[in-house]
Amino acid sequence: MTIVDENCVDMKQLTHQVLEMLMQQYITPMYHYVKDNPELIKTVPGFLMNPEAITVYLGKTHVGIEFEGPEFIEELQSGTHFELRYFDYSVEDCNLLEKIIGFEFDGTRSFSMPLPPVSQDLIFPTNKGFDKLLELKWNFSAQNSIMGFNVPTPSAADGQFTRIVNGLFFDANDNGLITRQIKWLDMIPIQFDGSDSKVDRFGFNLSVYKDLIQHDAHFVYPVPDEFKYIQLPKINRFIELWGNKESSEVDITSFITKADNQFILTMKFGATNIYSELTCDWQSEKRKSLRPDFFVLQPNGYADIVEFKLPNISKSFVVGTENRETFSAWLNSYVSQTRVYASYFDDPNNRRWFEEKFGFKVYKPKRYLVVGRRRDFKADIWREIQADFRDLEILTFDDLIDGVKAQFYQ
Repeated sequence: MTIVDENCVDMKQLTHQVLEMLMQQYITPMYHYVKDNPELIKTVPGFLMNPEAITVYLGKTHVGIEFEGPEFIEELQSGTHFELRYFDYSVEDCNLLEKIIGFEFDGTRSFSMPLPPVSQDLIFPTNKGFDKLLELKWNFSAQNSIMGFNVPTPSAADGQFTRIVNGLFFDANDNGLITRQIKWLDMIPIQFDGSDSKVDRFGFNLSVYKDLIQHDAHFVYPVPDEFKYIQLPKINRFIELWGNKESSEVDITSFITKADNQFILTMKFGATNIYSELTCDWQSEKRKSLRPDFFVLQPNGYADIVEFKLPNISKSFVVGTENRETFSAWLNSYVSQTRVYASYFDDPNNRRWFEEKFGFKVYKPKRYLVVGRRRDFKADIWREIQADFRDLEILTFDDLIDGVKAQFYQ
């Protein structure tokens, strides 16, 4: 039991004290247990053994300890360095769990909802978050979960140890979807002693961890088994990313570039491989090098080109009077960018150099421009305009996602 004088709390000192106790009573003993049972190395939650960050939250009723890092590891690493963070909410009249999640719940019920001692695979959106998930066509059946809709504010029950494993919480604002994932959070109850008229004391006890060492060492973090249940949650992560207006084009393309997420393009475009941002140097003339977002390699050995822009566009896509409509200037500039890619590969010297450097062919490539949302193209007129552009197809982000998900149900 650690006893602290509330009037003399040094949050940094307290955090290091909590960490020291956590290492002595939990992390270090579990490390040695896993080391003595090496078959557990590849299944033990990676963030417990090799954390990237540990965050300590101090509230009035609980101390929260959150672990962040990889779900799985290949080997144990001794002396791992991680980031230690701390937040003090002990003087605020608030729900600590709501502070940890990072946004307020707007359910119509005014009371809070105490969680059970252990909650796994929670999906708790606010009402605004739920509406946004529906709008984005987020797949609620993609993973096993305990879902709550129009839920009151979740909380940790007074005097009870509470653990959240793989919790997903959603909210929304003017910038789009807000996502908060909690991989592993333990909330330790605080015992408050106000019997002394001059000094208030509180204490917390981490001895609960001694009984959790073997259980947690054998715990397998919940990830899907079957292919579609492995991939569909990744699509959800992609939707959460581009559903927020603060995400940039680089954020979007970087997500797809990761090996685990490349299936989004290979499945949509029937490709065998994808290549991101290959530099294309001009061979017959002096011009600025090109770097398309993605080449998608087809089974015949030739590649097409996919270019990404943002999903949230406040400008009009189509301008002009009736029967004289055309793409707006900003959209035409994107189309012109892809047209330059086609011109590059019209030159046999460029094609020869590219194939020798990168090992695959590009000739008369189909060009795909992913931009906007389906609601931005309400009329068929844009398809008539698009038909005037050779080898160009404009896809919305909804088209991209629906094209991938549909293949799981064929």
